[in-house]
Amino acid sequence: MIATKTSSLQTALEMVEQLSPEDQAELLKIIYRRLVEQRGERLVEEVAETRQAYRIGQVRRGTVDELMAELVR
Repeated sequence: MIATKTSSLQTALEMVEQLSPEDQAELLKIIYRRLVEQRGERLVEEVAETRQAYRIGQVRRGTVDELMAELVR
């Protein structure tokens, strides 16, 4: 599987190299925007999961000192 992934990446890089510098720059912008969007979507999911866990009692609030005291017990 790693060989396939490397092969796919190499193929993609070779295709990008065939683009003009302007098109390469535009492609970078598009990829960057998509990555930012994906991170934002994942963050929203994680916040929702954390809030749900808190609501059902799987998560507690507290300070770092309270957490450390809890771990020592």
